[in-house]
Amino acid sequence: MARGRGVLGLRRAARDERMPIVDHLDELRRRLLVALGALVVAFVVLYLVRGWLIDTLSAPLPRDRQERLTTFSPTEPFFTVLKVVFWASLLAALPVWLYQAYAFVVPAVSDQSRRRSLAIVGALAALFAGGVAFGFFVVLPVALDFLLGFGGGTFDVQLRAGEYFSFATTMLLASGMLFEVPLAMLALARLGVVTAAMYRRHWRVALVAIATIAAILPGGDPFSMLLLMVPQIALYVLGAWLASALGGPPLWDRAAWAADEEPGTSG
Repeated sequence: MARGRGVLGLRRAARDERMPIVDHLDELRRRLLVALGALVVAFVVLYLVRGWLIDTLSAPLPRDRQERLTTFSPTEPFFTVLKVVFWASLLAALPVWLYQAYAFVVPAVSDQSRRRSLAIVGALAALFAGGVAFGFFVVLPVALDFLLGFGGGTFDVQLRAGEYFSFATTMLLASGMLFEVPLAMLALARLGVVTAAMYRRHWRVALVAIATIAAILPGGDPFSMLLLMVPQIALYVLGAWLASALGGPPLWDRAAWAADEEPGTSG
């Protein structure tokens, strides 16, 4: 049975519902419009408070450098501010984007109640906000202190505004995305692509991947790399537990899917 449309005309397909390709494309279009709308709203709001935004992103810098960001052309301050507002808007809108992707893909193989969907939204937002906060208050100051002080007094480091804000926003975006790992692991388990046993069996591969990602992120110093790795290992363990508790049958186990779809067998 098809479900009614909710706010903004969005609907969730039931697991046993067969939708024509046109309806799938229509739902995808609507979800893309919601994601784009979230980005536009975030951009407008953050542009109105751009002064506060610039001051906030400058706060992790050593105090004697917060007033010494350099620009080299008359237009650079304007475009730098626009770029900062855009990247900050991505940070603000990303939880909405992630939920739209989750809500479009997962119900195709797993029926979800509204309560569970709202719980997913809250978890997405909370984990992402936690990752951004961790990057801002812990990783970014340590990385800046190490990088700006590297070499002692040998170098006269001039901070260009555009490059610093690109560095900071990329670090915060990456930190927020990395904190979404448990829910990404759960989504793959709900889809049946992987199982909790696979997560546990391949923990060494995961550890290498975590170390590699931490090494290639902006900063690259050993201190910020370690600071990024420690919570990621804990989040990987959390993701494996969530996959074990809430994951669906693997795609290759057709008998389990058939049993799960029988009336009265699902919770």
